[in-house]
Amino acid sequence: MLSTMQDVPLLVSRILQHGMTIHGSSQVSTWTGEPEPQRRSFAEIGTRTHRLAHALRDELGVRQDERVATLMWNNAEHVEAYFAIPSMGAVLHTLNLRLPPEQLVFIVNHAADRVVFVNGSLLPLLVPLLPHLPTVEHVIVSGPGDRSGLEALPVRVHDYEDLIADRPTAYPWPELDERQAAAMCYTSGTTGDPKGVVYSHRSIYLHSMQVNMTESMGLTGRDTTLVVVPQFHVNAWGLPHATFMTGVNMLMPDRFLQPGPLAEMIEREKPSHAAAVPTIWQGLLAEVTANPRDLSSMKQVTIGGSACPPALMEAYDRLGVRLCHAWGMTETSPLGTMAHPPAGLTAEEEWPYRLTQGRFPAGVEARLVGPGGDVLPWDGASAGELEVRGNWIAAAYYNGDGAEPLRPEDKFSADGWLKTGDVGVISADGYLTLTDRAKDVIKSGGEWISSVELENALMAHPDVAEAAVVAVPDEKWGERPLATVVLKPGSTVDYDALRAFLGETIAKWQLPERWTVIDAVPKTSVGKFDKKVIRKQYADGALEVTTLG
Repeated sequence: MLSTMQDVPLLVSRILQHGMTIHGSSQVSTWTGEPEPQRRSFAEIGTRTHRLAHALRDELGVRQDERVATLMWNNAEHVEAYFAIPSMGAVLHTLNLRLPPEQLVFIVNHAADRVVFVNGSLLPLLVPLLPHLPTVEHVIVSGPGDRSGLEALPVRVHDYEDLIADRPTAYPWPELDERQAAAMCYTSGTTGDPKGVVYSHRSIYLHSMQVNMTESMGLTGRDTTLVVVPQFHVNAWGLPHATFMTGVNMLMPDRFLQPGPLAEMIEREKPSHAAAVPTIWQGLLAEVTANPRDLSSMKQVTIGGSACPPALMEAYDRLGVRLCHAWGMTETSPLGTMAHPPAGLTAEEEWPYRLTQGRFPAGVEARLVGPGGDVLPWDGASAGELEVRGNWIAAAYYNGDGAEPLRPEDKFSADGWLKTGDVGVISADGYLTLTDRAKDVIKSGGEWISSVELENALMAHPDVAEAAVVAVPDEKWGERPLATVVLKPGSTVDYDALRAFLGETIAKWQLPERWTVIDAVPKTSVGKFDKKVIRKQYADGALEVTTLG
């Protein structure tokens, strides 16, 4: 028996049309460094999106399934590209501007991008790459910047505003197959070449609905979200699409990502929500501690990308800002979990739940797999690698135009689950607690030591700004932890005191013997601790290590 329901494709163009009509008065505000941000209503964004689609088709000849790249900050023009490109049937390809040049070249060539959008301030990054990008024919420049380096290159250069001027304000959005590609992001390539994850219209639509649910971010038209997480990082965690569904105002920081400007944005524009990785909030905390600002409007922060130190949560609690853990990855669109405690608990009872990565929403199934391949119980104690599947979870990687998708055995199980590479436990009521990355867990004398647990404990010390712990070879135990710490200004190091501080909460056998102070923890292109750099520095003898008895 078949249903009697209509079968309307779930398309990005429908999210756009809903936002520009039903929520037309909502705004995208882009920080410019001037007294007033640039403000555009959703209705204006929609009209410009229609014009942009006409320009791409009529002037540049962009066809369905063609990849169109963006090398841009978070701003209104980037939002317009977010909607115009997939709505016309092409594929939005966001480029991570923090990747090394050789990885950017690989990504653009692998995707065969023919058109690249770029903010003028990022031309110094793009121009040296263009001689190595044979598929790129058109460069669309938004905003001021030195364009002189483009003159000698075999590309056509277009000014964004000139390109969309005088174009029709209504584009005939095609009725696409909802499983057609809409956008793609590449992983950061921490091991091997970056891998392309291709999102469908259907997966974006369903993911956007989940972002808006109360068990996720739960934002409404009364909210303004400060979108610090880059638009090149897993579609800004789905916020540009989700906000057009519900009319949430967006505050976009553009290139002003330093703690000072962010503090000023929050005080002046009064967002109620924000999203970014922990390193952003650590920097902002140091800023407002030194130069107090009013953060009282910001009731909720979605924090992901890496584990949030409990001390950071406590510090923001004292400021009246609630940090909410989320977990996800490029392959999961990225929403995988969010750490909302069960109802009816006191603040003290909520705390253990807030320290988890959170609970899985409808649409994401999870299991833990042990070293021998056995599926482990959800008992809060059995640790294994997290595997997931669902409506917005990748089933393969992009393998180039016309090629079969890649399904490497170390990333996808034989029965179709994504192997996340994260190790953790799941409680009986579905709360995930990650103890480490599989590649970062310290295997000492046949037992596992969580580097994340050691880091969080270290960062609770009043003299420690940041800490990263890695496994290093040990003749007796196989591996032992090396603690690298970044001290707060004016602090001095006492390794014995730090080790004693750890011993208050960490088992004695897990305490590091090897210690070093570093200027800053190396970061990946998306702000995570880059532990492979520290491991290499140790192997090369580049760190001044003290070994305690």
